[in-house]
Amino acid sequence: MVLGPIMLPLPDPGRLVIFLGVGIWAAEFAWAQPALRRTRRKVAEAARRAMDPRVRRRNLTLTTIGPAAALWAGGWCFARCGPAVPWRLDES
Repeated sequence: MVLGPIMLPLPDPGRLVIFLGVGIWAAEFAWAQPALRRTRRKVAEAARRAMDPRVRRRNLTLTTIGPAAALWAGGWCFARCGPAVPWRLDES
């Protein structure tokens, strides 16, 4: 449970760790069972929203445009600077 919030900014492992931690706590403690039910409800709602055609189309578009823009920027930088880096490491 301590690692979950630390990992939360990363794509998905933080949420998974938190969900698993709440599940383990719910098996041990009665006070964690409502939290597990709430978490399951939120996960089911998020999965339902993710299947919305408009959301899927937006996600596919962003997933396509993001790497394409990164490749373009990398290609532009390579064309501008060449294979050599624009700084020297041996200078003191």
